Amino acid sequence: MAAATSERAPVVSDAVRALRDAAPSALAVLVRRYGDFEGCEDAMQEALIAASAQWPAEGVPDSPRAWLVRVASRRYIDQVRSDIARRRRESLAAELEPPPAAVPAVDDTLTLFLLCCHPELGRPAQLALTLRAVGGLTTAEIARGLLVPEATIAQRISRAKARIRSSEGFRLPAPDELAARIGAVRNVLYLMFTEGHTASSGDELARVDLSAEAIRLTRRLHEDVTDASGETAGLLALMLLTDARRAARTDATGALVPLDEQDRSRWDRAMIDEGVALVTEVLDRAPIGPYQLQAAIAAVHDEAASTEATDWIEILGLYDLLARLAPGPMVTLGRIVALAMVEGPAAGLAALDRAEGASGDESGSGSGSGHGGAALAEHHRTWAVRAHLLERAGSTDAASLAFVEAARRTLNGPEQRYLAAKAEALRASAG
Repeated sequence: MAAATSERAPVVSDAVRALRDAAPSALAVLVRRYGDFEGCEDAMQEALIAASAQWPAEGVPDSPRAWLVRVASRRYIDQVRSDIARRRRESLAAELEPPPAAVPAVDDTLTLFLLCCHPELGRPAQLALTLRAVGGLTTAEIARGLLVPEATIAQRISRAKARIRSSEGFRLPAPDELAARIGAVRNVLYLMFTEGHTASSGDELARVDLSAEAIRLTRRLHEDVTDASGETAGLLALMLLTDARRAARTDATGALVPLDEQDRSRWDRAMIDEGVALVTEVLDRAPIGPYQLQAAIAAVHDEAASTEATDWIEILGLYDLLARLAPGPMVTLGRIVALAMVEGPAAGLAALDRAEGASGDESGSGSGSGHGGAALAEHHRTWAVRAHLLERAGSTDAASLAFVEAARRTLNGPEQRYLAAKAEALRASAG
């Protein structure tokens, strides 16, 4: 019996991998065919359930996508056959055929992103719907990424679907809509990468599959769609320069290693070189944008031999520009860290107090908009920054308490253990 189980395990793994790889492109085919995202999504879920039951036992079909499209299409047709609105759905499907030059040929998942970033929706709703329906993030993960309550995200998704139903349905953008939709797609990819780089919950620091997919899709977007703003190149550079440090972010046990303690020889120099070349080229030819500035900050970190050798004055200047272009809680926090490195921990703590007392919009976006004091005060990274600054200032007891609070507020296991260990070490040193 054990041997039989062992023999079948790879088949199950192959089935899961095939489902994950084929589902986005299969859903894109259905949406292009029928123009009804919600109905197609429901049909695809039924097809995925059927595949998860059949494929491990019967083997993965030669064309997993074709199998999913065929089964989901049957489910969809069954769903709409008795629906009095069938004629309307069929007309919407016909409208999905774009003029040959309207939209460049792009990856099926990117096509779905473009479909979800519907002009009838505001940017917050576009992000929530796309991340949930296509990006695969849970409502809670989206809420944590956008720094808003989970109930708010659930409402946005529900209202977005209702708004689409009441309009002309999902359609590919006309040429004059493409630039605006690509901006929303970049936001989605940024948030996908952010969740992959440091998972908002769970026992692993990162979700490598998610960050890798975000990089892949951003590279395709950069290669396939002309972008005069330069922000797609900036986003790709930011992802590469950030992901280049991944191997050094944890030790052999999976424990978190902070930036100033990382073995920089483990950083991926090829990714750094590509990222630096991208951001250097785009800054020379395009208007400065938020993703380019974030990439430039990452490049300064990656090119420094150590934390002490980092050009913090340049980083502070870049954050000043970023705060003007795309203010947000995490931008504010990054600037405070840079300020403390330039002017000392007391200056950083004073700036942190001022920021937490500020009021402002907390809606959030891919570039970090939403810079209210409440959004900062509630976030575990704010408490972690306060703890580090208090430790540098010699306030051991207060730093320990701040580390405890930071650990309490994060749902990421490695982060939680690192912060709790810092608190304990400070308590022990205080004796």
